[in-house]
Amino acid sequence: MHYGQIKNCDIANGQGVRVTLFVSGCTNRCEGCFQPETWDFCYGKPFTKETEEEILNMLAPSYINGLTLLGGEPFEPENQRTLVSFVKKVKEKYPDKNVWAFSGFTIEQLLSKEPHPRCEVTDELLSMIDVLVDGRFVLEKKNIRLKFRGSENQRILNLPETLKTGKPVMWEE
Repeated sequence: MHYGQIKNCDIANGQGVRVTLFVSGCTNRCEGCFQPETWDFCYGKPFTKETEEEILNMLAPSYINGLTLLGGEPFEPENQRTLVSFVKKVKEKYPDKNVWAFSGFTIEQLLSKEPHPRCEVTDELLSMIDVLVDGRFVLEKKNIRLKFRGSENQRILNLPETLKTGKPVMWEE
């Protein structure tokens, strides 16, 4: 997996102060995407053990609320296979910090039995995410007043409750 950027002390991509990892690679290619360079799976730098350690160290301060995954697309199968073990390390080392993920795929797509974007680790990765912002960015539905999302069709889901009930449960602050 490659990544385009790591932001420390990010306040735009989830609640509180966060560390944000922008992964590379996206097949959704939404019109009006704010980071089209991240569509390329080889954009940026390789995600290495040193990168993992750097992010784990950034997460250490008590004022950091958690980790955010976006991109590109964290739920491209190639990215899921790397992220699942990394997120597991984050959850083990920092059980009180939350994980947010942004995906152009809907939760329904991620849970369906269709081959793409599902892979052998999708369910495990989903089980470790606290909040999922789902749905493609739709330029015609762009709204800059929305919190933590770019277009009106996107949802902010309480993922543990969504997985438990089997239907979308909206996140509440």
